[in-house]
Amino acid sequence: MYLKSLGKSATEAHLRSILATIPDALIIIDEVGTILSFSAAAEKMFGYAEEEVVGENVSMLMPSPDRERHDGYLRNYRNTGVRKIIGIGRVTTARHRDGSTFPIELSVGEANFEGRRIFTGFIHDITQRQRAELRFHELQSELAHVGRLSELGTLASSLAHELNQPLTAIANYCEGAAALLEGEPDRERLDMAREALRDTTDQALRAGEIVRRMRDFLSHGESEQRIESLSKIVTEANALALVGSREHDIEVQVSLDREAESVFVDRIQIQQVLVNLIRNAIEAMLDSPVRTLIISTSADGDAITVAIEDSGSGVSEDLAPQLFQPFVTSKESGMGIGLSICRTIIEAHGGRIWFEPAAEGGTIFQFTLPKAEVEQ
Repeated sequence: MYLKSLGKSATEAHLRSILATIPDALIIIDEVGTILSFSAAAEKMFGYAEEEVVGENVSMLMPSPDRERHDGYLRNYRNTGVRKIIGIGRVTTARHRDGSTFPIELSVGEANFEGRRIFTGFIHDITQRQRAELRFHELQSELAHVGRLSELGTLASSLAHELNQPLTAIANYCEGAAALLEGEPDRERLDMAREALRDTTDQALRAGEIVRRMRDFLSHGESEQRIESLSKIVTEANALALVGSREHDIEVQVSLDREAESVFVDRIQIQQVLVNLIRNAIEAMLDSPVRTLIISTSADGDAITVAIEDSGSGVSEDLAPQLFQPFVTSKESGMGIGLSICRTIIEAHGGRIWFEPAAEGGTIFQFTLPKAEVEQ
């Protein structure tokens, strides 16, 4: 009623005053994706003036693959009426004027204005929140590392105590057998030496059983796996991993295969793998003149492959054979457990992880995941 009481010019002025003061970026588009309005906060967030974007397709503010798919999303909604993100907030990435990407939280609404359908997008830059979350995760990892060192010390002490007795017995039996076989041993001494060697075998098996029981004790069992959207996992992990990388001028290309969508995984663990590989790729490119990061997915039968390609200096031949082993790293301050953890997670999901040199230099890390089946 209040807006109706105003004239048309007064209504426009009132709306513009609202657009100039709301803290979050607001973008209004029509049903084919053409930008109708661009708030002051949006100008600051994306680096464009309103007159530069009004009349353009909103996909110009999106990185791949959303940029190429957005018109199809709108067309599908017009034809089917099935909502995908309207009324639902989601975390994704946006593209700045300078080509860099940054994490955002997007909420989309729908309205009718003067007889035509329009969509409103409220956009919140969550770079600082993601940076805080990333630091929180890093602190958690540091605390976990300290805890693991403490547990490792306790474990080493317990293991040494448990293994000391059978190892001492093995040494004594071997020493006794060697003494019995000196000179010209008679039948009785040979029988005693055989008995000592049999006891040695028993003690060696006992030591192996202790190690096996300790390994079983440390096993955490199966992860909580369920059917997940791989595109959502990749998008969220990418947004988190790119926090703080804007100043490095990294071009990010994302290519997601529509057939590689549903996977049967533990979402948190796979995001951990992706964040680790993406951040490793970023660090590998810091001294490179060309900094291109390519994230892609593809489907092949019952398996889905995820690839992270960088344009860095690549992996040295000396380091390559043992790269996934624990405590092996090319970083000056690295612990060398990241890739080892990644391999453990992927293999626990029934997949495999490997790397190969990229055609134009750099490295491509790839891993496979099981495609979700109906019975799952």
